[in-house]
Amino acid sequence: MSLPYFTRTETVRFAHIDFAGIVFYPRFLEMLNGLVEDWFADGLHAPFSEMHQSHGIPTVNLQVQFKSPARLGEVLTKKIGIKQLKSSSMICAFIFENESGNLVLEGEVTLVYVAISPDRQTIQSSPFSEPFRQLLSTYLLES
Repeated sequence: MSLPYFTRTETVRFAHIDFAGIVFYPRFLEMLNGLVEDWFADGLHAPFSEMHQSHGIPTVNLQVQFKSPARLGEVLTKKIGIKQLKSSSMICAFIFENESGNLVLEGEVTLVYVAISPDRQTIQSSPFSEPFRQLLSTYLLES
């Protein structure tokens, strides 16, 4: 049985690499953010363009381990799933693998669902609705 990860692939582009010819570490974080955005749009049916009118999902904690370099032209498989689902936050596990199945990057990201006031001056945590919580739970990873 496969774990319920949301999965996308991404090709390492010239814009991702540094002088050594490997992915420059901040580009991995941009790739992770892109994965989260795709997950919300395609997996959770809550695209940022709609959600961010009144809510958001900021990162409040991030742990990353760089396991092996990724090089120009490689196709990375990026996966994200939920380790722990709370009332207004979730701890997600993510992994990036190369075409050979070697682990390139892994870690955890804590995302908090927040309500944004109409004047955009106040941001506070907000509980997930029950229907959204049910959808999120389809991505819960086995412990």
